[in-house]
Amino acid sequence: MRLISRRSMLGGTAALAVAATLAACSKGSSGSDGAGGVYFLNFKPEAEQGFKEVAAAYTKKTGVNVKVVTAASGTYEQTLKTEIAKSNPPTLFNLNGPVGYGNWKDYASDLSDAEFTKQLTDESLALKGDEGKVVGVPLAIEGYGIVYNAAILKKYFAMEGAKATAVDQIKGFDKLKEVVEDMQAKKADLGIEGVFASTSFAPGEDWRWQTHLANYPVYYEYRDAKVDNLDEVKLTYSENYKQIFDLYLKNSTVPAEQTGAKSVKDSMSEFAVGKAAMVQNGNWAWSQVESESGNVVKKEDIHFLPIYIGVSGEEKSNIAVGTENYLTVNSEAAEGDQKATKDFLTWLFTDAEGSKLAAERLSIIAPYKAYAELAPADPLGKEVSEAINNKDLTPVKWVFPTFPSQDFKNQLGQHLAQYATGKEDWAKVKDFFVTDWATEKKEAKEG
Repeated sequence: MRLISRRSMLGGTAALAVAATLAACSKGSSGSDGAGGVYFLNFKPEAEQGFKEVAAAYTKKTGVNVKVVTAASGTYEQTLKTEIAKSNPPTLFNLNGPVGYGNWKDYASDLSDAEFTKQLTDESLALKGDEGKVVGVPLAIEGYGIVYNAAILKKYFAMEGAKATAVDQIKGFDKLKEVVEDMQAKKADLGIEGVFASTSFAPGEDWRWQTHLANYPVYYEYRDAKVDNLDEVKLTYSENYKQIFDLYLKNSTVPAEQTGAKSVKDSMSEFAVGKAAMVQNGNWAWSQVESESGNVVKKEDIHFLPIYIGVSGEEKSNIAVGTENYLTVNSEAAEGDQKATKDFLTWLFTDAEGSKLAAERLSIIAPYKAYAELAPADPLGKEVSEAINNKDLTPVKWVFPTFPSQDFKNQLGQHLAQYATGKEDWAKVKDFFVTDWATEKKEAKEG
């Protein structure tokens, strides 16, 4: 899910650098005098610098050592397994929803009575474990959808025969498809190479499709069944999933067979320099667009459209809003380190100085009272805040934290890549989704 550019892939020398950092930091979180310290194993590579700035400010203020180590994209669970076994393990780490809690429940603390938990604006946003105890608190509320460049759409709307003359006319999948296909036909006149930026399927770069887009058919299936989780899914909305994915692939800056070499950075770069009018991504994308060399997208021109997949009534849906990123305190860490870590979280989530710094450096919308007046400065963050408070449209809930495992998502991504490049038909994608979901959920219950 989940702050600036989202899980940008660290490969090759960068991955080695992370490994070296982990080795160098294995001495632990406590200071040499035995005082409690904080060791945060960070889930988000793109937020590493922001967290280090926040940590440095806290250390300067309190003298408490706060160490931030960042796992490479797609390696968090394995890195956590390695680090948790060391003599000075992480004192603060991430749980990826109920599945993450199932994996790490022996290390998750009961945070029900913590001061920062009491400061949540909505306690239902906390991650609950056994007996309803709070075992994880959200770092931030985020949102994603179809990010668009209003300057390009305005140019299209002014064209003779345009299928819409204003963005608020694009409601539902059918209208989105009509507009997108017409824009693609007119791409030369619009000065773009494709409506959508490239669909990324380089290794580790497929999370937008195997997690965020896959959220949609599961969300609607849960909605119909009036549940928050299922041990078996039918993927009732398989064809809806397919048709929005096809829309991206067929109306893009690159042919579908080239998607295997594309990264999220490539995709965001294409959008930033004006080669594409739209890109599926979240509020963390703005800083990546803004910092891109050659960026032509103005702050006032970047906006969200909801993702439409052709489900009845979806015209009343908003962008997808939620969280997957829950923080917990390692219950097996030294008592002094646990206390120091809870004190750090209290400062981060309830202190005026800490919350202001986190809002600025991490660009987060955090669901704590101290953040109530801290409106995000970035344009997409503002639209997430608006979506949360919009009474006319219903945000699509993040249900992907209930997906069976990271391995499930990785394999789903491989099947989607095979489909995208013409090496597999959609029936195999659906068969994997349904069969492996049921198998993994059953094994998790039995294990």
